Amino acid sequence: FEGMHGWKNYPYVGYGHQLQHGEHFTADMTERQADSLLRADLWKCFEHFKGYGKDALLLTLLAYNVGVGRLFGYGKHPKSKLLRKIEAGDRNFYWEYVSFCRYKGKVLKELVKRRQVEFALFYIS
Repeated sequence: FEGMHGWKNYPYVGYGHQLQHGEHFTADMTERQADSLLRADLWKCFEHFKGYGKDALLLTLLAYNVGVGRLFGYGKHPKSKLLRKIEAGDRNFYWEYVSFCRYKGKVLKELVKRRQVEFALFYIS
């Protein structure tokens, strides 16, 4: 099934679910199982952002792809400029959102396009 992770992507299955300790999902899950798992993962992620009003869905989507810690900060990493702008009421955060387009330090054109589409679909002015 196109879009789902196969055996070569272990420990990721379905639509990007990272297997947790004690989980026994396999790469040959059905589309329905993968969809259910994705929805559960997104709901868990949404719990972190439900206080962000109209930006909650956009932030949830981004955090699902890059990790909640990349937005809230962790260890010596500070809170993201994106969250700081939103918290300050600054609605001009397109570039901060799209800046989450690097993989191993390199900007990937595919990720830039993905962030642009996500922003166009889910940004509420």
